[in-house]
Amino acid sequence: MKTVLLSIIILLVCIVLLGVKVLFIKGARFPSGHAGASPHLRRKGIGCASDDK
Repeated sequence: MKTVLLSIIILLVCIVLLGVKVLFIKGARFPSGHAGASPHLRRKGIGCASDDK
């Protein structure tokens, strides 16, 4: 039970830390997780699968 509780606490702390910028800076957004939004991947010719229609 202690392991599960510790895991949940660590997970919640990680989520809060990832959202610090979004929570405290006006107009901030989470970065896009799509491959098509990454300039480095676009230069290599790698795109997002959802863009292929």
